[in-house]
Amino acid sequence: MKECAVYRSSHIIGKKWTIEIMLELYKGEKEEKRFNELKRKLGSITPTALSTRLNELEKEGMIEKHIDTSVLPGKSEYYLTECGKEFIQVIRELKKWSAKWKFREMGCEEAFCKCCGI
Repeated sequence: MKECAVYRSSHIIGKKWTIEIMLELYKGEKEEKRFNELKRKLGSITPTALSTRLNELEKEGMIEKHIDTSVLPGKSEYYLTECGKEFIQVIRELKKWSAKWKFREMGCEEAFCKCCGI
C-alpha cells in the first residue's frame, strides 16, 4: 500500500478538518485568509488542530503561508497553491457524488451551495 497514490493521498486529505480548511481558503472574494479568520469560520476547531493542519497542508504544497513583516506583529496569511486549487476540483466531484448517492434531500445538487461555496 505504500506504493499506491490513492492510499498515500488519503493520508494527506483524509485527516480531520483538511477539506473544511481547503474550502474556507477557496471561499470568498479574497484569496488569502488569516489564522483567526479561518478559526472563526471553522468554529469548533481548536487553535492547535488548525495550526497543525495548516502546517501539514503547507508541507504538502497545497497551501502557502505569506508573512507580512512590514507590520508589527507580523501578519500571516494562508492561500491555496496551484496544487490546492486543483484539489478543489476533487471536492467538486465529491459534491456531485454525495448529491447523487447520499444527500439528495439537502439541496446540494444546486449549482452553488452557500455552505461549501462549491
